[in-house]
Amino acid sequence: MLIRSLAELDRIRDECRAMVTKRSAVSAGAAALPIPGLDIGTDVALLVEMLPAINSKFGLTPHQIEQMDSRSKRLIVVAVTGIGSEVIGKFISRTLVMSLVRKMGAKVATKSVIRFVPFVGQAVAATISFGVMKVVGNGHIEDCYQVCREALLAQARESTVIEIGPDIET
Repeated sequence: MLIRSLAELDRIRDECRAMVTKRSAVSAGAAALPIPGLDIGTDVALLVEMLPAINSKFGLTPHQIEQMDSRSKRLIVVAVTGIGSEVIGKFISRTLVMSLVRKMGAKVATKSVIRFVPFVGQAVAATISFGVMKVVGNGHIEDCYQVCREALLAQARESTVIEIGPDIET
């Protein structure tokens, strides 16, 4: 594993949250413009770039996992399986991102329709877009955080050595 402490893990989570907020603002800006398809196209492009960047920060890209020793790989696989993430340790394709967008279906559909209402609709669409991007991005961050945390704790449990001194009866 690349991450060595919970403090480092917390720092990475904070950096990723800042990245998600910036990308969410871009998504909101695109949603505010009444150009058909611009919002969805922008969201897909942002997610295709953002999700691998988050994986990379946490050391969870397919390449990074492949480079780990077998013990670390096992810890990561067990943690990812427990979380049930579709995107940790996977190649992020447009197809995968579109399946994530479809899962947010009602919000995406509402955003796409309402933005054609002058002024108020554009503001509402931008707010929805910002919120959807934050939910998807921060959800992925929390999944990555939990995977790394579980792996760190498991690694600590496996490497903890308890010494019994001469004063302790067994």
